[in-house]
Amino acid sequence: MSVKKLNVLGSVLYLAAHPDDENTRFISYCANEKLYNTAYLALTRGDGGQNLVGPEIREELGIIRTQELLAARRTDGGQQFFTRAIDFGYSKTSSETQEIWNREKVLADIVWVIRKFRPDVIVSRFPVGGYGGHGHHIASAELGVEAFTKAADKTAYPEQLKFVSTWQAQRIVVNTGRWWNKDISADDEGVVAHDIGSYVEELGLSCNELASLSRTMHKSQGFGSTGKRGTHEEFFEHLGGVQAKESLFEGYSTSWDRVDGSSNVQKTVSELIANYSISEPGKSIGILLGLRNDLKKLKDEYWKRIKLDEVDAIIKACAGLYLEAKCNDFSATPGDSVHIEFELINRSDAKISILSISSDLLGSNLQVDSALANNQKIELKESYILSTSAKYSQPYWLEKTGTLGTYDVSNQELIGTPENNPAIVFEITIDVEGQKIVYSIPLIYKWNDPVKGEQYRPFAITPPVFVNFSESILIFADDNNKVIDLLVKSASDNFSGVVKIKAPKGWQLNKSEWTIKLENKGDEQKITAILKPTSKAVDGVITANVASGDSRYDMALSTIEYDHIPTQLYFPKSEAKLVYIDLKKKGSLVGYIEGAGDVIPQSLEIIGYDVDILQESDIELENLKKYGSIVLGIRALNTNERIGFIMPVLLDYAKAGGTLILQYNTKHRLKTDNFSPYPIKLSRDRVTEEDAEVMYLIPFHRILSSPNKITKADFDGWVQERGLYFPGEWDEKYDAVLGWNDKGEERKDGSLLVAEYGKGHYIYTGISFFRELPAGVPGAYRLLTNIISYGNE
Repeated sequence: MSVKKLNVLGSVLYLAAHPDDENTRFISYCANEKLYNTAYLALTRGDGGQNLVGPEIREELGIIRTQELLAARRTDGGQQFFTRAIDFGYSKTSSETQEIWNREKVLADIVWVIRKFRPDVIVSRFPVGGYGGHGHHIASAELGVEAFTKAADKTAYPEQLKFVSTWQAQRIVVNTGRWWNKDISADDEGVVAHDIGSYVEELGLSCNELASLSRTMHKSQGFGSTGKRGTHEEFFEHLGGVQAKESLFEGYSTSWDRVDGSSNVQKTVSELIANYSISEPGKSIGILLGLRNDLKKLKDEYWKRIKLDEVDAIIKACAGLYLEAKCNDFSATPGDSVHIEFELINRSDAKISILSISSDLLGSNLQVDSALANNQKIELKESYILSTSAKYSQPYWLEKTGTLGTYDVSNQELIGTPENNPAIVFEITIDVEGQKIVYSIPLIYKWNDPVKGEQYRPFAITPPVFVNFSESILIFADDNNKVIDLLVKSASDNFSGVVKIKAPKGWQLNKSEWTIKLENKGDEQKITAILKPTSKAVDGVITANVASGDSRYDMALSTIEYDHIPTQLYFPKSEAKLVYIDLKKKGSLVGYIEGAGDVIPQSLEIIGYDVDILQESDIELENLKKYGSIVLGIRALNTNERIGFIMPVLLDYAKAGGTLILQYNTKHRLKTDNFSPYPIKLSRDRVTEEDAEVMYLIPFHRILSSPNKITKADFDGWVQERGLYFPGEWDEKYDAVLGWNDKGEERKDGSLLVAEYGKGHYIYTGISFFRELPAGVPGAYRLLTNIISYGNE
């Protein structure tokens, strides 16, 4: 396939709002059947979505979904781009979305990607207006159409032209289909269709099968997909540019005749394709080297660069050339000694020598000048000192604090890139039959797992020390002291310094400085302080740093580990939010049944509840009676395979006098329909405006007055949304307590339903406690405490 691709000079850019919006069938088809350079531009990293694989939200979820997109592209053969836009949560209008995003910055980023990638065809997942639904979706289409024109305008964002040229794509279309319009046909005006169900012989898979493997990488969103075979039509409707009549790819050349002076290249590529032997790939190295020489003579720098990279990769594959640089540890700090092993092997008869190995960050240029005989491995061991100016491996878009809707990234060349470049790259110069070729090899950490076998993770550059507060939110419900714990962890040997913590005015610390000495990398020291609010205490942030010599370090460590993505490191600030809440509660022991993943149990423990995580073996009526309340985690009805078996026992618990509380679920893929004592019908109703006015539908309902008097002030300061997936219909036995709506919409009354059931109570709520509690929203704590206390009279 790679050899055939040398003869194809076409590019397609798919554009949408979020990770998982992309049509992996179409991307697989373009990348593997048509062999075009194919990329997906996701305007956001999906930070505002839900997470089915763990508790991460916001920035950490954005990191996960970024890596899931990259895993998807490694599977379907596409490339990945982003803008600086943040997924700030569900939005119902494009105008709101563009205002929060800072439309000029996001538009500039789309133009930048178009100019950089130079697509012939741009495909929008969503239409301009209409059925896009989500405001982010509609905005992605509107901005995409505008960028299609501006990318060719030299007066638009001229600062970009130091790095790229203007570019006019042939056309922009929307990927419509029978999902939205069941009667659509290729005979409709402005519509073309493509059968993308092709079978790719080299892969032994159809494009649809490949797409399902790619789609399944979106595990945090629950998008596991089953492969399909056979024909599959996709429809495309004209939005701008030259209108297609029969094919998206008509009206322009995707062969070498689009490049001036390429006749020799065309001839050599054709000869290569005709004579290439899959059983003897090494025999093609000579003609590939000749092709390299021809490519170097081209004046078209864009296609010259792309095709030279492709040729170099093919030479590497034909020679069975394996070049690896691995470290004895997964991280180092600036100034550390780094111990590296190189593995170099040529598995062909080609005459190949290693000339040098260099890295700017390590200040090294190792002269090797060693021949690589067929299948004779060379192993080298070297030690280097990591430059003291080396940058930490912080995701580049999180280095600065952005706005609600946009990341703060000023480096033009970083904008659009999916992730940081590898922390350390080695340039390995080799001689292949007299031609010098330079291969860039990232430094990795490799180890063997007894179960999983060979494992890799990216090498990272980190601060020498981290300080993590045990809790990111410190809730004070009274004037009593609270013990706060910090964990200091060394990322280098022989670290010493002074840990300092600082509380805002109105808060008293019994101690604020500690001298530490950590002898070995990975050593930890726990620090404990006592914090007390005074009468002048206000909400604020408590911070920590470590002073060592002339340096100060104020970063915490977050490690994100899942099997389907490489391990990721994130360094948030060493701080915790201080929130003083006038809070009363009834009952102390809460049972919790986990769902898709949230931090509600930890949040409840912060305010003094004892929380037991219940397993299926715990779900016996007599055992449950000790709990004043039992809470189901978000999407428990969607994710717990055994929920249908345990739900009857939970309902019996409520009937016998307990309080059973369900948080939001989606009506799609419910594991059971029998989850309530009286009928409830779930819907997609949601309120996305976090400041939407609340209506008390039953003003004197006990859940609003005991043990805390809930006032309108308790609904101030909420984040992202009020709630989601409320019930749309319910039995008259339920009390609908609260109502609210986004501007211009009808009121939604299903966010908090309360019913008496036997001797106990059943409560269903779609209120976004899973977002509000981690953000330290006082009113959300007070309201949830009332819900949990309900029945604990």
